[in-house]
Amino acid sequence: MDALWATDTPVTAGDLRDKLSTARGEGKTPALTTVLTVLSRLEQKGMVDRDRDARPHVYFASLSRAGHVADLMREVLESSSDRTEALAYFVGSVDESEAQMLRRLLEARTS
Repeated sequence: MDALWATDTPVTAGDLRDKLSTARGEGKTPALTTVLTVLSRLEQKGMVDRDRDARPHVYFASLSRAGHVADLMREVLESSSDRTEALAYFVGSVDESEAQMLRRLLEARTS
């Protein structure tokens, strides 16, 4: 996902394999079939979309990194038996600048 998030445009599986190869160093190029399998699984999970009209197909992240993190946070919160306690613990763990940002975001939401 990092490789997809790092690009501004949709990429082919081959381009993505090349990006992964560069990131991993020499001699560590994943097989194209492996990249296609992972992309397919990520597509099934709703994290990746592809343009089926393009030849070869091009892939792009369905959600930004921030959106993905927010979804994970929401998923964890929903799994809590006591959402208020979980939120209170989270708020108690942020530093002052993060607390100020949370205040601004909440105020903007209610305005």
